[in-house]
Amino acid sequence: MTKTSGPIINRICVATLALSAAIGGWGLPLNLSLAAEKDAETIKSEISDEIRAFCTNIADAARDRRYLLQKQELEELQADIEDRIATLEKRRAEYEHWLNLRNEFLVKAEGGLVEIYKNMRADSAAEKLEIVDVNVAAAIIMKLKPRLASQILNEMEAETAANLTSIIASAADADIPDEPS
Repeated sequence: MTKTSGPIINRICVATLALSAAIGGWGLPLNLSLAAEKDAETIKSEISDEIRAFCTNIADAARDRRYLLQKQELEELQADIEDRIATLEKRRAEYEHWLNLRNEFLVKAEGGLVEIYKNMRADSAAEKLEIVDVNVAAAIIMKLKPRLASQILNEMEAETAANLTSIIASAADADIPDEPS
């Protein structure tokens, strides 16, 4: 109850007493002592009981509504999580695809082929690698020591060396985003 409810209840009591006195001829009690017995405290307790009864009656409906809102929020969160999982699965598939391509690329340079070019002079190796498929040439150069690879690239035509360099750079990069989320 608020501080303002006390004066209001008192006014109601006074109005009830005045009304009882005014219509006393119709059989209502004129005795002011009977009406005064029902003081402000009794009225306050009756109002409190009514409020308590009201709150008890709507408690189940309020609880059901609260559960419904919580369920809806959980469903929205579940949908968001499922979207994020789908995005992560898509990215994982992209990374696996890139890794497979990179591994296939590196397998081309396996074995004795790298050893052959490793033992050649840089100018002769450059001449031969310009004729070979660019992916194979790039794979071989990637397997060589950096000093020998730079000598071979130095002996090649500028356009061929640039193509091989871009292939090698893309094999190392492959558009991997910095932030996976």
